[in-house]
Amino acid sequence: MPSGNASPDRRDGDFVTTFDRADDRASEAVLNAVAAVSGVEPADLSPLYDVVEPDALDSFIEHAQRVCDAGSHQVWFTYEGFDVGVRSDGEIRLRDAATAN
Repeated sequence: MPSGNASPDRRDGDFVTTFDRADDRASEAVLNAVAAVSGVEPADLSPLYDVVEPDALDSFIEHAQRVCDAGSHQVWFTYEGFDVGVRSDGEIRLRDAATAN
């Protein structure tokens, strides 16, 4: 999502979007995805650093891309009422934290 104005798609109860791993930072992509699903501007969200260090998230995704083309790695955290999954292949998955298993 972060590149362009596409909204996250709904799949299996989750909102799913992608970001361009070459041009976008994972942390900014998360903010844009959560804002789009929530119907607010990214600036209206609480700081991402309250739940995850943005530079560490970006570094994790960048490192995973460099060392492993054969598969993807992912990290999950809760932010703004969503369980947020970020994968090294550029997928972001948002799940309602209140209803997630």
